[in-house]
Amino acid sequence: MRRRDAAYDGAAVTTNGKFEFTYGFTEVRAWLAGNGSTVYDWPQIWLDGQNWPTDGEIDILEGLGGGACYHWHGPPDGTGYGGCASGTFTGGWHTFGMDWEPGSVTYYYDGNEVGSVTNATSLITSDPMYLILIASTSAESVNQAPVTERFSYVRVWQH
Repeated sequence: MRRRDAAYDGAAVTTNGKFEFTYGFTEVRAWLAGNGSTVYDWPQIWLDGQNWPTDGEIDILEGLGGGACYHWHGPPDGTGYGGCASGTFTGGWHTFGMDWEPGSVTYYYDGNEVGSVTNATSLITSDPMYLILIASTSAESVNQAPVTERFSYVRVWQH
């Protein structure tokens, strides 16, 4: 029997087996728990393929160490390339997006470019990916559980 006070649960929504795409612009409108520029817990907005790390992973948003971070993880070992955006992305609705094109991924928070990753650091995939939205806790995050994260919409425009 699991003790309910020993850990917190999370939730995930995925399009695995239902919808996947190659190249395009993805935007998610989300409300993240936090205080000022510190993102609580471990919200995640990802794209993933069927054969990780060979076909990579695009992290549109991860709440890591309290930051709002973006990454490309790819072959051969899943190493991540990217960074964390400056700014406040908590306490209200914000958009998190990425434009995935051959050889590059460019990230946008609230319509502003916050970073990009190109083939100069790791081979950007051309394999189909599906979406994952996750709310959970992690040792790498600022845990203030229980909190609520909300997702209003997900939009995908395929190139």
